[in-house]
Amino acid sequence: MKGIILAGGAGSRLWPVTRGVSKHLLPVFDKPLVYYPISVLMLAGIREILVVTTGVDLEAYKKVLGNGERFGVEISYIVQHEPRGIADAFILGAEFIGGDQVCLVLGDNIFWGQGLSDQLKKCLTKTGGATIFGHRVRDPERFGVVEFDSNNNPRAIHEKPNNPPSDLAVTGLYMFDNRVVEIARNVEPSDRGELEITSILNHYLNAGSLTLEIFGRGFAWLDTGTSSALLEAALFIETIERQQGFKVACLEEIALLNSWISKDQLAKDLSLKDKSSYGLYLRELVE
Repeated sequence: MKGIILAGGAGSRLWPVTRGVSKHLLPVFDKPLVYYPISVLMLAGIREILVVTTGVDLEAYKKVLGNGERFGVEISYIVQHEPRGIADAFILGAEFIGGDQVCLVLGDNIFWGQGLSDQLKKCLTKTGGATIFGHRVRDPERFGVVEFDSNNNPRAIHEKPNNPPSDLAVTGLYMFDNRVVEIARNVEPSDRGELEITSILNHYLNAGSLTLEIFGRGFAWLDTGTSSALLEAALFIETIERQQGFKVACLEEIALLNSWISKDQLAKDLSLKDKSSYGLYLRELVE
């Protein structure tokens, strides 16, 4: 399975902070926001990653992430010239996806919880269909929401409904078989002119090939699309790291644990970087 990070858009909800920098490169405590969705793909064991971004921000992403070698992965890039919706990522990334399955993560989503890696790897063993990940929220009208039938099975998914049929939101993490490319190409733009991911999900649902995984209690899903949400995410990560003593979404650590890089490789990349708390943490890993 290959991975796609959708890091385009104008960041209009964070204006004027995003006038000079992509929102996915803004800091969430001690690392760029984009590290968090990349960590999800790495925890799932995915090593080929495509970052979808804007032409204005492309060089900044290359400077921050490079080709992924220091994280033990392969990172490539493609430009989305205008915001056309989440489903557009599969059209843009068709050549990258090739004949493989694909996992898409939104660039402003943070996932944290015990057993996340195991849950993701279990989903990767499925050979067909689509898998979505649900999380209960207090404000479901802001998200895609799952409607259930009388047997508590998913019946439909509604995009930002005025009267949500449930409190189970669809998170920004999706896994698809290879059919998603052709399905995306046939999606009609919504009233707001975008290719909605909900259209793809309902296609799989109507075909009986959509699986719903629910993140339960003790699990955190953070959508950092607003200034308040970005601050809350930073405070959450700071609390976890301070209380537990380990870093969340430390890409180098994940690579070490997966045996994708060696301590010697990591040590070579640490010169002059261990004056930050993140760099000191990497130094401790090496030593």
